[in-house]
Amino acid sequence: MTIGRFYGGVGAVLWSPEKQRYLLLRRAAHKDFAPGVWECVTGRVDQGEGFEAAARREVREEVGVDVAIAFIIGTTHFYRGVVEPENELLGVVYGCTVDATAAIRLSAEHSEQRWVTFQEANALLTASDLSTQWLRRVLARAEIIRGYLPASLAQYYQETGFEVG
Repeated sequence: MTIGRFYGGVGAVLWSPEKQRYLLLRRAAHKDFAPGVWECVTGRVDQGEGFEAAARREVREEVGVDVAIAFIIGTTHFYRGVVEPENELLGVVYGCTVDATAAIRLSAEHSEQRWVTFQEANALLTASDLSTQWLRRVLARAEIIRGYLPASLAQYYQETGFEVG
C-alpha cells in the first residue's frame, strides 16, 4: 500500500448565543467548487498549521471576526471535485461561538450571509448536491452536541483547546 497525499481541511459552524442562530454563507458565483451553494466557514490547513489555528484563520479571513471554538462536530473525508488523489481532503469540523455578529464582513469568497435557526436552515438547505447535504448533516450534529454539552466540559475546552500536541 502506498502512502497517500491529501489536503487537511477545517469547517467552522458559527453559532450566536445572543441570536440563537447559525451563520450560513453562500459561496460566490465565481468559485471553482460549489458556486452559489450555502456553507459554513471552510478552508484548507496551511503547511505547519494545526487544525484549530486553521479554523480561527479561516473564520477571520472569510467573515472578519474571532470565535471561540466550543466543540468538535466531527471529521470529514471527501473529494473536492473529481475523485482523484490531488482532490482528496480530510478535515475536522468545529462548533464555534461568535459574539461580534455585527462585525461580520464577507470576503470575496461569499456573496450572502444569513443567520438562521436550525429549522430555518433545514427549510433553506433543500438542494440535493453533496455539499448541501453535508451541511445539513453537520448542522444536525451541531444542534445535538450543543444541546448535550455539559457546561463544565465546554469550559474545559475553552481553557485547554483540542490539540494534544
